[in-house]
Amino acid sequence: MTIKVVVEFHAKPGARAELRSLLADISATYGPKAPGFLRSTQYEMLDSPDGLVEIAEWESAEAQAAAVEQASAEGVYAPVIELVAAPFRVTRIG
Repeated sequence: MTIKVVVEFHAKPGARAELRSLLADISATYGPKAPGFLRSTQYEMLDSPDGLVEIAEWESAEAQAAAVEQASAEGVYAPVIELVAAPFRVTRIG
């Protein structure tokens, strides 16, 4: 079953554009290599100057979980952690 993953980020003050660019680069670089990845798009929150939402589509929850585990082990998300002011919120929907 195809799923969507909604991730809410709160960038450090003034870092939203950099975070959005970084997330787009990660998707473009690692997405095509990740089995089951379909696409992702980043959106700026209109009511938060530092808020950002990413919505990614995956072929299955299992494919998404495996890709996140692999990317985490490789340190792909380390630069993202440097740009966020608070833990991000992840919601998986199907």
